[in-house]
Amino acid sequence: MKRTLTMIFAVSLLLVGCGSNETTPQVRDATGTYLLNDWGEAIVNDADLENAVATDDNYRVFYEIFVGSFSDSDGDGIGDLQGIINRMDYLNDGDDNSGVSLGVEGLWLSPIFKSGSYHKYDVNDYYTIDPKFGTEEDLRELIELCHERNVKVILDLVINHTGTLNPWFISFLNAHRNGDTDDPYYDFYDWYPTGETAPAGRTYAQLSGTTDYYECNFSNSMPELNYDNDAVRQAVLDVAKYYLDLGIDGFRFDAAKYIYYGDNVQSAAFWEWYIGELKSIKPDIYTVAEVWDSDGITDLYYPALNCFNFTTSQTNGLIAQTAQAGNVNNYTAYVQSYLDKVNAMNDTAMIIPFISNHDMDRAAGYLTAASGQMKMAANLYILSSGSPFIYYGEEIGLRGSRGGANTDANRRLRMEWGDDDTVRDPEGADYSSTRVSANAIEQMADGNSLYTYYKKLIMIRKANPAICRGTYTALAFTGTKLGGFISTYEGTTVAVLHNPSGSAITVDLSAVTDVEFTKINAAIGAGGATLDGSTLTLDSQTSVVLGCD
Repeated sequence: MKRTLTMIFAVSLLLVGCGSNETTPQVRDATGTYLLNDWGEAIVNDADLENAVATDDNYRVFYEIFVGSFSDSDGDGIGDLQGIINRMDYLNDGDDNSGVSLGVEGLWLSPIFKSGSYHKYDVNDYYTIDPKFGTEEDLRELIELCHERNVKVILDLVINHTGTLNPWFISFLNAHRNGDTDDPYYDFYDWYPTGETAPAGRTYAQLSGTTDYYECNFSNSMPELNYDNDAVRQAVLDVAKYYLDLGIDGFRFDAAKYIYYGDNVQSAAFWEWYIGELKSIKPDIYTVAEVWDSDGITDLYYPALNCFNFTTSQTNGLIAQTAQAGNVNNYTAYVQSYLDKVNAMNDTAMIIPFISNHDMDRAAGYLTAASGQMKMAANLYILSSGSPFIYYGEEIGLRGSRGGANTDANRRLRMEWGDDDTVRDPEGADYSSTRVSANAIEQMADGNSLYTYYKKLIMIRKANPAICRGTYTALAFTGTKLGGFISTYEGTTVAVLHNPSGSAITVDLSAVTDVEFTKINAAIGAGGATLDGSTLTLDSQTSVVLGCD
């Protein structure tokens, strides 16, 4: 099985351009495993594995881990850092060519700082790892192990608000109770006094023992920091510096557009300052912001940092729509427009696609594996430009939705390992529907599982670095749902095409591009692909990567 899986990766990486088409058709078999000639013989061999190039930049496949729900190492039912360490061979075994692990290239850890909640988005101490998750030594061990395997680690950094037991807030509260306007924490949080009108559209709660009110738009337990105060800016900068010094590779920034509530211009200006400061410390820092809004709003933040692309995510996002037998040309035209726009703002800008995360109903609830739509969706965003994010459990089709209890805990259910892992659901979860068709252990042993499919996709992506890094050019097909793009990187040109429909489609590539593709680097999906001159036939719910000699 290991040899079968590694054959995917044995695709030539060092293509230097495109020549004339061969007369012998190139055929990729329906399993997506072997590259065959017209006699059914494998073109590649184990020697080609020497051409593998490890990822050395930020164009990486990340894996979001909701820490408390992932893997429990000490039997208390709560996922922890040692649990992640124990599962590293599942995530990345350090060998791009092994075909054994999932092969992700980055980890996003949900908040790990000391907090009273299960989700940890109300931080009470930025400098202490929550004891339920482990210790700073555990974090150091995880970072070291990940770096040995060329995996980056980013932390979820929540700096729009803190928890009410944070020493900063306690000092703020005491300063107001004492009426001590000279206290450095007196203006650490946004507030207003009785007798003044509260700013419109915001939520406030009364400070206990005072007549003053503090801003808390998400929850009474999440007071909002005052970013007009230079001391606050320095404090959150110091937090980030601390973890960069510890070895962290970057951050996912929660609620980034709320730094100045309702004022995206001011919030974006803050991030330009903040990221500028962080890049002076670590020029290659990986940063991505949660700006849950339309592209017109996220555009304001791109001069500073990348943003998750919410247009492509969730039930009504472009990935799901396209995977459900939609028109690929609409999707690739969007990606082309998006990249052109953000690259004009920031030459390091990327698109950050994903299907779902910890705040959304899980994709396996509306893109089922049985229908083939889950696999097609994975093709669309893994074999694409930028840095995609997989939500833990997505690779095994883990389901979960808010449901009647209307709780996000149902979107953050325990990982279904299928062994003796003692991790439990987070508090408040009551999801009673079927969670997975097969657990992780079962899927790892199944060459046709969704897990194995994701693994193959990531291997194909690594074997063709131009897919995610190159200059993206959408191909404009008409009269067909089949679509794709061309990407050129360091002299190598590839084409990626998708057919999400229910039947095979044949197209003439010469009608949409002057580039002459001569070989099938990979095909993956429900069927196979044939390239005869410029004529491509792509089976239903299948994607193909084309290359040149």
